[in-house]
Amino acid sequence: MHVLDLLQSENLGLTLLWGEDALLGQEVSGVTATDLEDPGRFLGPGELVLSGLVWWARDDPDKANRFVAALADAGATALLAGEETHGRVPDELVAACRARRVPIVAVPARTSFRAVTEAVYLRQWGDLSRRPTRLFALPENVRSELSGLLERGAGPAELLDRACAHLGRVPCYLLTASGRTIARTPSAPALPAQRGAGAVGGAMGGVWLNVEAEGTPYDAWRLHLPDADAAPPRVLHEIAEVLAQYRDGQARRVAAERAGAEELVALVEGAASADPGALEDALVAAGLPARGPYRVLVATSGDALAEALRHLGGAAAVGGTVAVLHEGASRPAPEGVPGVDLGAELSELWPLLRACRPEAELRVGVGAVARGAEDLRASLNQARFALTAAGDGSAVRVIDQLDTLAALLAGVPAEVRSVFGARTLGALGEGMLRETLEVFLAHNCSWARTAEALHLHVNTVHYRIERVEALTGRDLSRLDHKLDLYAALHCA
Repeated sequence: MHVLDLLQSENLGLTLLWGEDALLGQEVSGVTATDLEDPGRFLGPGELVLSGLVWWARDDPDKANRFVAALADAGATALLAGEETHGRVPDELVAACRARRVPIVAVPARTSFRAVTEAVYLRQWGDLSRRPTRLFALPENVRSELSGLLERGAGPAELLDRACAHLGRVPCYLLTASGRTIARTPSAPALPAQRGAGAVGGAMGGVWLNVEAEGTPYDAWRLHLPDADAAPPRVLHEIAEVLAQYRDGQARRVAAERAGAEELVALVEGAASADPGALEDALVAAGLPARGPYRVLVATSGDALAEALRHLGGAAAVGGTVAVLHEGASRPAPEGVPGVDLGAELSELWPLLRACRPEAELRVGVGAVARGAEDLRASLNQARFALTAAGDGSAVRVIDQLDTLAALLAGVPAEVRSVFGARTLGALGEGMLRETLEVFLAHNCSWARTAEALHLHVNTVHYRIERVEALTGRDLSRLDHKLDLYAALHCA
């Protein structure tokens, strides 16, 4: 299968914008559709890249160069650029492809990416219409069975199992963008989230199909068949359509659950005046047990938080960017292992979620355990403080981890910290007096060790500290004044 084969298809109506014959004759290994600005980590050698160019912006011409460089470095065979978003393929993108020797083909607005993908896989498996012994689509009895299962509310695991049963012992997975296994056939071995995310990112071969249904960047569904020859593409497309029907129905259920969770969060925020009975009713309505213990989590993205909690399992309600997790229902620890550390589990999952949207700021704060409904508001306030304390170095922050003054201060709003730091240290400026103060406090107010660290005479250190005390109005022989200055240094 080559790019030239696609260009010769009258049904697709593709237009070659740039490409040499030798490049157009390279073997195509698969297809990946993406609108990430830097899709390199998700591409494999020999892949065709389909892009709607949502990422492109006229005011940033370097975006085209960065995007094409990622394709070239990954060994992509060609870029198939959609015309629908901008009306035409930008000249800057064509020039970038010519410079990096990546063939570029325009896909007209009337041609769906799905049609291109199916054309590639149909060609890879050969002309199926000339091979009547192969299954071209799901048998009628299988389609009828799946329709009945959908009507009865069967889950994705049962749907995938029954859809693939007539193919024999075929390993097949339904995964989210963050690597969570939604369902797998009985012959498919378990796939840990880390490996699942790597598979979705292109680390595993086989066939991949998007389940075209409403989702988020974190929980978009993908159907994966490790053995590319185990089933014809039209069968896989029909299975994906069945799963999309299920997910469309699930989206309505999820919306109803989120509405219940938002009502619960609203009650928790006003818990000081809320009726305890009303809180318990709201917990049950949101799908949680009426009795604790609970944890409240707050994140910068409710979608990412919801997907993280699905990875963990257990009962949880997510309303907006706030979630209430029932601690007693979370995944049990293996025998002989101490209790599951929620912060550690989230820290392990968070890179998988961040990889789904690398450009997004993604942080989460976790409150202390709430023994009952009456403690939920305290846990919520703690989670919000922990979220403020979370940063690039620690995107997951559990309130129990705030065991130092520096960690505590990180949760104070930056605007407040800057005022305190400026008010307390402003007279010192950024020169030698401030440096001397930092070293003096770091050496437990030892004159000799401070002098040694700064290569100064002890008398000089005495003089400088006296100046610090005079300018700040603090007495460094007093503990509370030392703490004032230490905190100010961390805030400034």
